[in-house]
Amino acid sequence: MPTVSVWEDTRTFFPLFLAQIEQIGARSVCVVGASDGKFVLPLARRGLHVLAIERDPSSVDGGPVKLPGPIDTVVPGLRKRVAEEGLIDHVTIVQADLFEVDVAEPRADAVWTSCSWHYSINHSRPLADFIAAMSRLCRSQGGVFGAEYMMPVAPRHFEVEHYPGEGQVRGHLPGWQIDWETYTPAFVEAPHVGQLAEHVHRMGLI
Repeated sequence: MPTVSVWEDTRTFFPLFLAQIEQIGARSVCVVGASDGKFVLPLARRGLHVLAIERDPSSVDGGPVKLPGPIDTVVPGLRKRVAEEGLIDHVTIVQADLFEVDVAEPRADAVWTSCSWHYSINHSRPLADFIAAMSRLCRSQGGVFGAEYMMPVAPRHFEVEHYPGEGQVRGHLPGWQIDWETYTPAFVEAPHVGQLAEHVHRMGLI
């Protein structure tokens, strides 16, 4: 039986990415910032091979977490969720920083990340480096690069390039054909892990 991610109810453009990879007949996808598998497991259930990159040990192997309520609980983690659904043959988990991952051939048909580069732990590297490292994981001919990301809302966001404004991510993808680029207005997100009260987001997709 499919299990539920702690991120299950957060908003996402992921269905648009799925439509794009179905168009190219993708067989493999790399998910950067795999967390506990919100995107990894749906891809694997479709029979795709997924390279799941995640640096956080608790996301990979589970551990205590505080959920809205607040509720203290223990989450299973990506590795256990993959095993419980019988998807081990479809998922390769790499517990490492994105910049430590060797780029192997053949590269994935597509690469996806969801709101990963805005975390402060990634601010030590320029946004351009993060996007370049992601794009190197994807085949250059006919591959799909998909990223949803946080845009600036609070005053502090406008001082950090990892909260890019409209059109700014496009400049970090020279040579790529942009099929989708869209943005939300500011919206109120329900409480979730890491943000236990209602909060305001704005998101982009490229």
